[in-house]
Amino acid sequence: MKKNRFSSFLFWILLMGVIIISASFMLRDTSSERLKYSQVVDLFKGEQVKSFVLDESNQLKMELQDGSTVSYKLRSFEQFYLDLSDTVNEQKESGIITDYDMPAPVDIPWWVSLLPYLIMIGLFIALWIFMMNQANGRGGKIGSFGKSHAKTYDADKKRVTFADVAGADEEKEELVEIVQFLKDPAHFSRLGAKIPHGVLLVGPPGTGKTLLAKAVAGEAGVPFFSISGSDFVEMYVGVGASRVRDLFANAKKHPAAIIFIDEIDAVGRHRGAGLGGGHDEREQTLNQLLVEMDGFDGSDGVIVIAATNRPDILDPALLRPGRFDRQVTVNYPDIKGREAILRVHSKGKPFEGDVDLSVIARSTTGFTGADLANLLNEAALLAARRGKSLIGMNDIEDAMIKVVVGTPKKSSVISEKERKLTAYHEAGHAIVGHILQPDIPVHQISIIPGNKGTGGYTMSIPTEDRSYMTVSQMKASIAGLLGGRMAEKLILDDVSTGASNDIQRATNIARNMVTKYGMSAELGPIVFGSEHSDDEVFLGRDFSSGRNYSEQTAAKIDSEIYRIIEAEYNRAERILTEKMDKLHFIAEFLIKNEIMDEGQFKAAMETDSTMEQLEEMKSEQRRRSERENAEQAKRDEEERRRREQEQKVREREEDARIKAMREAGFYVFPARPFPDESSDDRDDPGNDTGTDASDSRDKTDLNDTTDTNDAAGSDASSDNTDNADSDSSKPDAHDSSNGSDSSDASDSENSSNDSDDSDNDRA
Repeated sequence: MKKNRFSSFLFWILLMGVIIISASFMLRDTSSERLKYSQVVDLFKGEQVKSFVLDESNQLKMELQDGSTVSYKLRSFEQFYLDLSDTVNEQKESGIITDYDMPAPVDIPWWVSLLPYLIMIGLFIALWIFMMNQANGRGGKIGSFGKSHAKTYDADKKRVTFADVAGADEEKEELVEIVQFLKDPAHFSRLGAKIPHGVLLVGPPGTGKTLLAKAVAGEAGVPFFSISGSDFVEMYVGVGASRVRDLFANAKKHPAAIIFIDEIDAVGRHRGAGLGGGHDEREQTLNQLLVEMDGFDGSDGVIVIAATNRPDILDPALLRPGRFDRQVTVNYPDIKGREAILRVHSKGKPFEGDVDLSVIARSTTGFTGADLANLLNEAALLAARRGKSLIGMNDIEDAMIKVVVGTPKKSSVISEKERKLTAYHEAGHAIVGHILQPDIPVHQISIIPGNKGTGGYTMSIPTEDRSYMTVSQMKASIAGLLGGRMAEKLILDDVSTGASNDIQRATNIARNMVTKYGMSAELGPIVFGSEHSDDEVFLGRDFSSGRNYSEQTAAKIDSEIYRIIEAEYNRAERILTEKMDKLHFIAEFLIKNEIMDEGQFKAAMETDSTMEQLEEMKSEQRRRSERENAEQAKRDEEERRRREQEQKVREREEDARIKAMREAGFYVFPARPFPDESSDDRDDPGNDTGTDASDSRDKTDLNDTTDTNDAAGSDASSDNTDNADSDSSKPDAHDSSNGSDSSDASDSENSSNDSDDSDNDRA
């Protein structure tokens, strides 16, 4: 960076120099060009000059006999002196020239007159060399376009190993085998096994694909080249293919090497009609990558590891054996994996006694490693903001709400009418969900608006991971989503726009039941829709394909969707009518307290607890947290005082030792003032004690070692990372949105921790 800045600075200096020198030649005083030098000589020879002045800049000013004044810029004073010095002297003696002022001639070497031209030529040459260096790539410009931008793994920096990867045991086994093959190939080759040419890491964002590649780099012990798929793509034709060739050429210089291509879908996109022509730059780059991975020359010593979260758009030629022999799916961690990830990220974080990582792991279904790392970090930030010494369970729960729903806007001014509507809406979600889905308990209900446009939310978190959804479970999810709308209708005898997202999600579930999962008794187990069943929309493949059913079938599909929605809407009405007293009680509690947690909701539904008893439950949790934080703060203060006291004791011992050495005749340079000279600072813990050194004039060698260990050592927590990459799905909070529909919530059948929310889209 510094070299580039210096080169840029030098370039502008050279350019300014060229401009200044050029201007000095171009902007000469042209006022005297109307008078020629021969005419000046004629004026002197013709005795027409009365007086003249020649200054150091060779500007000649002449007063003629008729009183007029003429100026001329001499190009060479020496030439003027040789031509007219005798004439001037003669006319001065004869009185023709009355006065003149002219400097004495100086003997200047001939080459001095060439110096400006030489300087100008030198500047032009330097500028040309600088531009050529830029073009040849020394400045990272045109000449470097065809070079690979791959980064080589530096083992001296922070090293990531497989021990730092949690929650992906099976995925690690696949990659550990490759590392073992590189370290001990004879163990595999004696059985005729060959090392895989490539490994493709596939999975949603945030699941740890890049982290696994970093672990391979830390464990392999062979050159590791890392590059992003987008680094191959530039605006110039042929650059991508050239960089692929250069990357593999550098890797083949070593007996064995690993190339990691992150986000390979940027360069490995499917080829075909509607996806770019045969001369598309991305396609040329892909062709070169295919040849390098398994072409005529081969690359036996090079292993390619690639990562993508969009495997459906990759070209089939890239996925075949011989190129990517092995595909490793890095999926969402299960409950065991989430707990292991939480343990990795909890290192160095102090927790209250009520924090149980297994409970957090159960309540974070659908979280990736990146989400879990962010969850604990947000909890730590919240605890610090609240002035706490320990991270409590309430901090983690609030952080979860912040991650899933958004930051609550407690300062928002909401009318009592809207607060009442939101309270009954969320209470309807919670009650219907509690009755129909007891395995997905309500975690928290809130009527506080969020920063994502939500007017409130009901968060339900499953107690176990789900791999499949049954018909009854999907219908229960639809009823829970429609519970908020039904509560508005029953209590307020009116409905609002707050349920728009609920209706949209319920309709999507019903449509998938009919068209995707074959759960309609009338239509049977048939899939209706595009032949491509991938979740990701890919226009290039679906461009020419239409729906594969008739208009009559479409009418039946719509009829089945309506039947399912209507049945669950009526079921939600029956449940809320039976639990009307609970609906009123929970809504009134929310209007007063704004938030109801899991324990309070469970007590409200299963017991006859009063509102005061529910409020006391929260108060007891708060008091327990305050006691634990006060005890921790007291322990921290005692530890600080103990360390200060130990520091003072060490300083006194050091002072006494130095004093004894001086009394014995040794000259010692103390690291701080001697106690006799500065007794006031003797016990100051801020003064550090250094190592004694005897004066070189002393003949005695003192082989003493001073104990200068710091008492206040700080705990260093290793910044371990788990299988975390980027964004992912997490527990859904069905929220009430103010002013806009919240349409990005995932469908209930695709996420096992459904929660009911209402979108209060205030029209």
